[in-house]
Amino acid sequence: MFKRSSGVLAHVTSLPSPHGVGTMGRTACEFIDFLADAHQTYWQVLPLGHTGFGDSPYQCFSAAAGNPYLIDMDLLVEYGLLTADEVRSGDFNASPDVADFEQLADTRWPLFRKAYSRVTPEMKAAIADFTEENREWLPDYALFMALKEEKYHHAPVYMWPEKDVRDRRPEALARVTEELRGEIDFRIFLQYIFFKQWNALRAHAKEKGIQIIGDIPIYVSADSSDVWTHPELFKLKSDLSPKLVAGVPPDYYSATGQLWGNPVYNWAAHKKTGYAWWIWRMKSNMALFDVVRLDHFRGFAAYWEVDAAEDTAVNGKWRKGPGMELFRAIEKALGPIPLIAEDLGVQTDEVRELLRASGFPGMRVLIFGFTPDYDNEHLPHNYLPNSIVYTSTHDSQTVCEQIMDICSEPEKQFAYRYLRTSHAEAMGWSAIKCVWASPAHIAMTTLQDLLSLGADARMNTPATIGGKNWRWRVRAEALNPTVATLLGDITKTYMRGYRQEEDSKDNEDENCDF
Repeated sequence: MFKRSSGVLAHVTSLPSPHGVGTMGRTACEFIDFLADAHQTYWQVLPLGHTGFGDSPYQCFSAAAGNPYLIDMDLLVEYGLLTADEVRSGDFNASPDVADFEQLADTRWPLFRKAYSRVTPEMKAAIADFTEENREWLPDYALFMALKEEKYHHAPVYMWPEKDVRDRRPEALARVTEELRGEIDFRIFLQYIFFKQWNALRAHAKEKGIQIIGDIPIYVSADSSDVWTHPELFKLKSDLSPKLVAGVPPDYYSATGQLWGNPVYNWAAHKKTGYAWWIWRMKSNMALFDVVRLDHFRGFAAYWEVDAAEDTAVNGKWRKGPGMELFRAIEKALGPIPLIAEDLGVQTDEVRELLRASGFPGMRVLIFGFTPDYDNEHLPHNYLPNSIVYTSTHDSQTVCEQIMDICSEPEKQFAYRYLRTSHAEAMGWSAIKCVWASPAHIAMTTLQDLLSLGADARMNTPATIGGKNWRWRVRAEALNPTVATLLGDITKTYMRGYRQEEDSKDNEDENCDF
């Protein structure tokens, strides 16, 4: 399904923007142009969902709703909903280097409400059509957010004081829907704008020959509209708080494991529905992306289940997942779809068999291979063709940080030999060349490794909340023609999707006159 190709991983929030966070506007289009100039095939993003506590794109209020902070403010000016002066008044001292989510929370929402107050009759008709097209999830999500943020002062769903609302009694839902109609419509408006902008951005990517790889977290947040509307699909207490939560046992990232706090699925209940919720979720994501990465693929074979009262993930148990039965149901409903399995970490024969049976490409990461062991599966010469391989990931150290700050001296010397450089400024490029030269079908680099950046540019540290997580941003001047040309030359050298018509043109330009 996948041809020899390459791409760059960079979340939308990390892109340049004058307004404090990367958005789906002009600079995102310019990033797509940059990728096209560099002869890339893929742009990989993190989940686009409406983030909650900690600003993690892997902890969202809905499996379908988009993050309002990704809405481009300049496009709201173009729509006639805001003025340029109004947008500038909300920027304050927006940093070009980090996404300041606290400041965004203070400045964006007054502007969003002002924009909503200026919706035209024509746009109202378009919003009505959008609402009908997304009736499976949108009204419930909008009511959930209105209840959570306006009526219940940001309390999580399992702490809502009105039991009849929490338990979705029809009379109670009718009452609060009428009471919060204005707030519900405002949330629907934001989703209409989000998808309007994302669809335009994706159309630009398609025009430039760039495919977008999305990301589906295996779990949903305990405080989400998904849990509220489908409690039977999760292992919950009667108040909708998690009874059992997900995580992973101690591993490379954490000595006490990772306790995510997401409620685990009641897979028996999913099976009774023919996995209808998962089919809907996959269909929704395939409407947004060209390819989808399944995060924590291991959990579909067996998942780590921990009592919600535990403080760490150490005292958990392995439980059997749905396996191929889920993926057969999805394929029967939707046909073959391009999926990538995130199969990092300690894997068992059961997981390997599930990956083999699914046919999905698995993942390998170069920086995990910097041990004096040439048999390490994360070293490029050992990559399998049916793989998607990375220099590093959004959850790991950058190449430079791993080698310079983390590796032991023997590991560091091994990395120098493998990459054939000991200069920090060249490490990212050397790593890209190694990965691009491998037999893997898809080779990816992070934007940080493309620029040979170190610890200050890390996107996320697993098992931690807050701090610098999810905040890193790139400056516009870093995405320049010189960088695009260098990446394009490497891509051409290792024959990763370099367009044949461009190759022919280059050959004509390079012909010598004797």
